Amino acid sequence: MTAPDEVPAVTLDLTRDVALLTADLLDIPSVSGTEGAIADAVEAALRTLPGLAVTRWGDAVVARSELGLAERVVLAGHLDTVPLPATEGARGTVPSSWDGEPGKGTLWGRGATDMKGGVAVQLALAGALFGSPQTREADGSPRPSRDVTFVFYDHEEVEAAKSGLGRLVRTAPELLAADFAILLEPTGGTVEGGCNGTLRVEATTIGEAAHSARAWMGKNAIHAAAPILARLAAYEPETVRVDGLDYRESLNAVRIAGGTAGNVIPDRCTVEINYRFAPDKSLDEADAQVRALLEGFDVVRTDGAPGARPGLTHPAAAAFVAVVGQEPKPKYGWTDVARFSELGVPAVNFGPGDALLAHKDDERVEPEDVRACFRALRDWLTA
Repeated sequence: MTAPDEVPAVTLDLTRDVALLTADLLDIPSVSGTEGAIADAVEAALRTLPGLAVTRWGDAVVARSELGLAERVVLAGHLDTVPLPATEGARGTVPSSWDGEPGKGTLWGRGATDMKGGVAVQLALAGALFGSPQTREADGSPRPSRDVTFVFYDHEEVEAAKSGLGRLVRTAPELLAADFAILLEPTGGTVEGGCNGTLRVEATTIGEAAHSARAWMGKNAIHAAAPILARLAAYEPETVRVDGLDYRESLNAVRIAGGTAGNVIPDRCTVEINYRFAPDKSLDEADAQVRALLEGFDVVRTDGAPGARPGLTHPAAAAFVAVVGQEPKPKYGWTDVARFSELGVPAVNFGPGDALLAHKDDERVEPEDVRACFRALRDWLTA
């Protein structure tokens, strides 16, 4: 957790324009592992809202309404970012900056796309829907028609074992119980249902070391890996239709390692392979498919996570898609909707910003995109 003297305490105004609130969040550094300051600010802001019960688990914050409504939905987002740009003069850094007048021009900063715009939407919705009754009446804010659980979590941008959402799934799944969930990852304001699964394996070949001047005395393990690469290159990935959405798969060598010195025939070679598979398959089924392709080679699974089906058949999802007014798309990359799917909660991705700008040195978001996301969710939650 960030030491108190590293980042000054910040007070977040949840009644502020959601694009300006995004800038406030960008100005709090929160690279994975240093989410303490932003979690403190989020927790403090949520505790001012009388309509929410707030729980803090490490640097994850959960706020739940308890109106006794017929349906509960989760709005979830991560607080951390990838490291700041190393390129001198990069605009996608901390603190944030605007093109022109704040709130009107493009907003630049680390996390603008991934995903502090989405987190700002969560916080603005919490303030608009669950603030004091007097404030809501003064603003003309409609009453929510669904109970809402707001989840803000740490350590999304690092290995899965550290995930704050994963920690909640393991230790307090009751806090995540819901009929439907929305993860506010950047989707350009379009609903992206479910996600592909991901699998990593290593295929290894064993040779015999020898002096390269007398190569015939050994066996080259790198050469022996050629059939692995040939099979991967010849493989034609499928596009699989799942619950009305077409998920494009991919299977690729992503790393290769072998050899000890420039004058030694290598006695070992390892090819790392990543398979992105449609959510119609379990992790074990995906594993079996890769092993069948690489039959005859030593294959070891090193990592993996199942995908998530779109969840668009749920009535709440159908109502939300109708409010957004755009044709849903599949999510090709793995996201934390899979964690909700494991809990039996159908989930989709929906948030402001272009996902192709995530983690780039010029990370940015358009303020109107953040506002449009806020309006769509507010209209749905109060319909």
